[in-house]
Amino acid sequence: MDISGGIQASLAGRYAIALFELAREEKKLEAVAADLAAVKQMLAESAELAALTTSPLIGREEAQRAVAAASGAMNLDPITANFLGVLARNRRLAQLGNVIRAFNTLAARHRGEIKAEVTSAHPLDDGQIDAIRKNLRTRFGSDIAVDPHVDPAILGGLVVQIGSQRIDGSIRTKLNTLAQAMKG
Repeated sequence: MDISGGIQASLAGRYAIALFELAREEKKLEAVAADLAAVKQMLAESAELAALTTSPLIGREEAQRAVAAASGAMNLDPITANFLGVLARNRRLAQLGNVIRAFNTLAARHRGEIKAEVTSAHPLDDGQIDAIRKNLRTRFGSDIAVDPHVDPAILGGLVVQIGSQRIDGSIRTKLNTLAQAMKG
């Protein structure tokens, strides 16, 4: 069954499909997904790791050594660690965020879930994420995988993106709408 749904059109998508297929064959989808979630969180928290993935000044060998050290420190599954090594060797670490996003989409489809990107002005706690998941499950009639993002620029409220559908309940949008209505 093909669940790639157009993801293979991008470079990051092709890497994500390769990782997904390997993890599925080895029956380690959940382990790899958990590893990628940890890597994504570490990318957000560590300026050094973010610089490693984006700087063109870091050489191939140096990037491979750094990725191997980080993989060991994070105790990543060998599949994930080897994959990160491949990205470093091929000088594709800049694509890591996109690869993780595409992998999560593939994994959600494999589980029969719909992926929803939820943006809020402040971090959401687990109870809030569960409430959003339940509300979206009722609305869309399917299990929902919530991918939370924080963007203080929306001021408050939520922006939910599911595929091409966008539900924008942000304060920023409401203020912009009000300002446009007042202009006449």
